[in-house]
Amino acid sequence: MIRLAAVGDLHAGVDSIGKIAPRFEDLPERADVLLLAGDLTRLGEPEEGKVLAEELRSIEIPVVTVLGNHDYHSGRQDDIRGMLEDVGVHVLEGEAAVLDVGGVRLGVAGTKGFGGGFPGASATAFGEDVMKAFVGHTEDVSERLEQALRELKAELRVVLLHYAPIEATLSGERLEIYPFLGSYLLAEAIDRAGADAVFHGHAHRGTEKGVTPGGIHVRNVAETVIGHAYQVYRLGNGVGPER
Repeated sequence: MIRLAAVGDLHAGVDSIGKIAPRFEDLPERADVLLLAGDLTRLGEPEEGKVLAEELRSIEIPVVTVLGNHDYHSGRQDDIRGMLEDVGVHVLEGEAAVLDVGGVRLGVAGTKGFGGGFPGASATAFGEDVMKAFVGHTEDVSERLEQALRELKAELRVVLLHYAPIEATLSGERLEIYPFLGSYLLAEAIDRAGADAVFHGHAHRGTEKGVTPGGIHVRNVAETVIGHAYQVYRLGNGVGPER
C-alpha cells in the first residue's frame, strides 16, 4: 500500500510565513507522498511563491503539485513553478513524475485542467473566437494529460488536477458555476488512458468523493472540503483511495 497525503487550495500569502510548514510536520509518519492540488497562492505573486517554497522546503517526503487558476492570476506562473522546483517540489503541467515508494513505482500525471462544463450543460468550440479558445484550452490540456498517462511506466498511476473532471465532487456548489469548475473532457481522457485514482481541488463547497464514468475514484481535496491540513488515502493492490 502507498499512503498519499493530499490537499488543495492552500492560498498562501505573504502573511503565511510559519503557518504552513507546521501543518505538515507529522507527514513522514503518516504518508509516503504529498499531493498539492493547485491554488497554492492567493494572487500568483512571486512574493507569495517565495513564502510557499520556504514553507515546503522542510517536508521530508516527495511533494508533487499542479498550479491552479490563482497561481496564474498575475502571469508569473513560471516564476512560481521555478521557486517550487528549486526546493525539490515536482510541478506538473501536462507531464508526469515517477516516484519510487518502498520499491513500488508510483506515477503521477498532472495538469491544472480547465473549465467547460459537463454533459447536458457544456460549452462547445463554436461561435466567437474567445469561446473557441476557452474550449480549445480544455481540449489541449486534456489531450496532454491523456498522453502523459499513457506514457507512464508505473505500477500505480494517479492523476493530479486543480479543476474537477466530474460533477459529483462539485455537489454543494452553485450549478451556475459548474462550467467554471471543471470539464468532462478531463474525465474522458483519464478513462481512456486509465488510472488508479484522481485528486483535484478548486471546488471549495463541493463534495469529497466521486467516480468517473469509467469507474475511477475521484477525490476533491480542497482544504475546505476535507476539513483538515491534509487527508491521507491508501492506494494499492486494487483497493481504491479511502480515509
